[in-house]
Amino acid sequence: MTAFDLEVDVAVAGGGACGMMTALRLAQDPDLVVAVFEKSTREGCNAAISSGSLAAGGTRFQVAAGIDDLPQQHADDILAASGDEEWRPVVEALCRVAPTMVEWIADSGYPIEIGSDMPRAGMSVPRLHTDTGRRGGGRLVKHLRGLLAGLPNVAFVDEAPVQGLLLDGNRVVGVEVRQNGSTQRVGADRVVLATDGFAQDPILMKEHLGHLGEPHNGGVATATGDALAWVLPIGAQLRNMGAALRSGLVVVGHGTRVSPALPFNGAVLVNDDGDRFVDEEAHGYSSMAGILQQLPGERATMVWDATAMAATRESEMMRDCLDSGAISDAASLTDLARGLRVTVPVARAALEPVPGRRRLEAPFHLARVTHGVLATQGGVVIDLRGRVLDARDRPIPGLYAGGGTACGLAGPSSDGYSSGNGLLSAFGMGWIIAEDIRASL
Repeated sequence: MTAFDLEVDVAVAGGGACGMMTALRLAQDPDLVVAVFEKSTREGCNAAISSGSLAAGGTRFQVAAGIDDLPQQHADDILAASGDEEWRPVVEALCRVAPTMVEWIADSGYPIEIGSDMPRAGMSVPRLHTDTGRRGGGRLVKHLRGLLAGLPNVAFVDEAPVQGLLLDGNRVVGVEVRQNGSTQRVGADRVVLATDGFAQDPILMKEHLGHLGEPHNGGVATATGDALAWVLPIGAQLRNMGAALRSGLVVVGHGTRVSPALPFNGAVLVNDDGDRFVDEEAHGYSSMAGILQQLPGERATMVWDATAMAATRESEMMRDCLDSGAISDAASLTDLARGLRVTVPVARAALEPVPGRRRLEAPFHLARVTHGVLATQGGVVIDLRGRVLDARDRPIPGLYAGGGTACGLAGPSSDGYSSGNGLLSAFGMGWIIAEDIRASL
């Protein structure tokens, strides 16, 4: 029998979106004792630096806004972008729980509204739910951690990185945790891996995502792929390791991002010759990164006007850009041409609208943008209950995974990422995992 320093019912590695939701839902059963081991809240998690947008189809918020949507429609939109039909059962399972989960978060005291002003490529109807005030993922994480702090059967342990898994034969029976300079062996009936991906590990990035070149890295420092070293020796499958959540909206020299809604409000992208090179509305921000990567210098300039600014400036991303001085102004077409370093006729031609879209009018705003990586999308293979599968598609006993540890929803290519997929897969799988563990225990 394995000796433990302490024992809990469920040990969760990682206190980001998936780990928090898993613990919150498990805690609905007062007989379960849950420990969440977080590497470092000081360094943050990807959920905290995200926009905090929650994608769900068929919520009461959409109904109130007159938006017709369903979980199946949501799933079909995601799969149309990713082309990953093999992953359809997981996508559909996540989309089924999404509306209930979003409404549960709202009912917990978090101020949610439907982002009817947040259009995204590949999204057939508005389904991004955001906080009133648009303060972003940090506000959501703070709220959920506040809920955890009030639960008597959950321990959220900070500065306590998991070091590895404890095994009894082929069954996972706990985790090794490093805390205050010593290692503890924590026994658990179930272990949930909810760590971030591997975007900050240069060796793993070169191995799996070397084709992305040397993009700006906009993720958190804790995303070092730790869980891969724990699960590979026990036979876990990996899939879609060449996919990432990218952004083609990263402002050069600042690291902030302009709003993905700008193209839907008339914004245009021009290359260094002052030429339009893409249909801006036809691409999500992840696939746009690949297009920018192919340009000379891997940079372009986004141009928009006061109308587009008014429609987007209250988003957290635009506020960050404005606060950091990442956006330049041009009072006239002549000033814009000077900012683009092209002639006035070339600048005028660049602003010529696609048929059916509005014409930009002075004064103008512009930002120099490049491509970046925000998070990885490849990870371990899980089943519809969140259980980690081995090479023969058998669940590894005692082990679940979600968040950055599990395979995401982008499919085999970064181009397949749809807005909202990250928090959908993290929060949604945390919800699913918790319900399965509660039933099994």
